[in-house]
Amino acid sequence: MEFREEAEVEPVSPTGQYFNSSILSVAILAVLEFELPINDSQAFSLLQDVFLPINPRFSSIMVSDNVDQKKQWKRVEVKLEDHVHVPIFPSKMSPQSYDEYFDDYISNIAAERLPQNRPLWEIHILKYPTSHAAGTMIFKLHHALGDGYSLMGALLSCLQSAQNPSVPLTFPSLKSSGPKTTHKTKTVSQFFSSVFQTVSDFSWSILKSNFLEDDRTPIRSGEDGIEFRPITLSTLTFSIDEIKLIKNKLGVTINDVIAGIIFLGTRIYMQEVTQKSSNERCTALVLLRTRNIEGYTSIKEMIEPNNAKMSWGNQFAFLHVPVPKSTETSNPLDFVWEAQKMIKKKRSSAASYLTSWLLDVLKKFRGPEGTARYIYGTLKNSSMTISNMIGPVEKMALDNQPVGGLYFMAVGPPQCLTVTALSYMGKLRVAFGAEKGFIDSQKLKASMQNAFGVILEASNPIPPATGT
Repeated sequence: MEFREEAEVEPVSPTGQYFNSSILSVAILAVLEFELPINDSQAFSLLQDVFLPINPRFSSIMVSDNVDQKKQWKRVEVKLEDHVHVPIFPSKMSPQSYDEYFDDYISNIAAERLPQNRPLWEIHILKYPTSHAAGTMIFKLHHALGDGYSLMGALLSCLQSAQNPSVPLTFPSLKSSGPKTTHKTKTVSQFFSSVFQTVSDFSWSILKSNFLEDDRTPIRSGEDGIEFRPITLSTLTFSIDEIKLIKNKLGVTINDVIAGIIFLGTRIYMQEVTQKSSNERCTALVLLRTRNIEGYTSIKEMIEPNNAKMSWGNQFAFLHVPVPKSTETSNPLDFVWEAQKMIKKKRSSAASYLTSWLLDVLKKFRGPEGTARYIYGTLKNSSMTISNMIGPVEKMALDNQPVGGLYFMAVGPPQCLTVTALSYMGKLRVAFGAEKGFIDSQKLKASMQNAFGVILEASNPIPPATGT
């Protein structure tokens, strides 16, 4: 595949500067679980021939212009041995024992900032069997390189279908299946409703970022320096078919169901730790993609000039969504319906565009560091961030090595809890990045599993038995 030639130096996007500043440093961990022991003999050639050519940013460092101190990407020679890490653990241990080593290892690399004197990525190859895989590969990619859509597209471009490598990977459609309103009689009322919602959401966003903090709860300590503390990374797997069953029964979207499960599971966990948490203020930042597309596009199309809709970079916005209070809901399905109502309202507003305008204004008068501080406040004053993406429908492979599992996690935000979800082969893998020693990850997972079961049961009530 041929790629467009790039200049040796290109400007760093504003969002890239915010996410790689003295205030804020956010990276993505993408975890690939292999069904067979990893053969890493081809790792360096794959990186050199497949990974690096994807985008010049993988061969660039972020530097400041000598004139006006603007950040730029500068091409450098990549020393692959500095980016590839193969840890050594004790040999001949059980998978359960290696689980502990894996958990400690990924917690450590999540807490470390990527060095600024070399390209902002690294790969960790763990050749020991765990309960989930015969071997594991962890890609750590700085968020300044691109958003989840860009980075996931880059990662998937290195993989092939396990059954037929010559056939492109296929994905579920990103197109919403919800009903569309086309009645012209509602146009005026919808316009004024959208304006009101925009003003309300934008004002609320400013308050949340500057003054109005969530309550201190079992998932939010409210302390400083949370981004430097170790995390515990744990995952749960749900059936996409069962999620679709809930979706169809309730007439909502898959994203609504996922948000409802996470909201209910969060409240269950909080109440188990302390009963008063059922009524405390808790806000989730739900990541909203701003690309108007229905699926992944090729990397070649992403890096084409003048391709704003599908271009490489950071194109997303946060939605402030209050987590429903347990005292205000009498039915577990209310968490799904409430999630649907709130997310639909906030999607209909133009607050994300006003927020982008505000960030541009802040950048002009306070510079990238001042703008990063504003984003930092947005994250810190909320309780958690939720992000989800789609993955391939069929099994994929890396260099003919089949991948049995796939998930990702954002690390570095000043929050005690981050939740991500990724679909793969008919399963939804939900990952929880929780502050170690503050959040009980096992209890949190049990609460989420409980929430899923309760919502599934409530959406499919057992019909009353009939007498014979």
